[in-house]
Amino acid sequence: MSYMIRSVRAHEWPAAKALRLVALQDPVAPLAFLESFEEAVGRPDSFWRERTASGAEGADGAQTIIAEAPGGEWVGTVTVLLEEPGTTDWAGFPVERKQGHVVGVFVRPEERGSGLTDVLFDAALEWAWAHGAERVRLIVHEDNGRAQRFYRRVGFVPSGVVVPLAAAPGESELEFVLERA
Repeated sequence: MSYMIRSVRAHEWPAAKALRLVALQDPVAPLAFLESFEEAVGRPDSFWRERTASGAEGADGAQTIIAEAPGGEWVGTVTVLLEEPGTTDWAGFPVERKQGHVVGVFVRPEERGSGLTDVLFDAALEWAWAHGAERVRLIVHEDNGRAQRFYRRVGFVPSGVVVPLAAAPGESELEFVLERA
């Protein structure tokens, strides 16, 4: 199947919301995302409008890339946030250099294994490098083996940084990085 890989547009917030809600119902969602379906479904439309616009086509600080099937159905997504040196990240760690931070990776189960995730990652990395990122990183739950295997396959390696999960004492996430070639 051929997909259209592109940045989301601000007015497409209903489709962005719908795909996120599907992602949050995936069996691995508790390991993959920091929000629950119940939290997300309760958010007002203004939240979804703002979230979509902040990563929409033409935005400088973030980009949400989607895979659209020929019939128009969104079947996958990835978001890249730019983090600037001298700031702190979502977990309170200092950011030492300009980097991309990959979040919100999701491909519908029926599309997994098709190579779609590779194509989404290529687009995300291309956007990050074009916006001056020196490296790209992501955070993955210590028990999410499937995701870790994919990230390693596409060149990411563990950095040694461990992020404890405040919402789940005793659990942690691992930082994986890809240096710019």
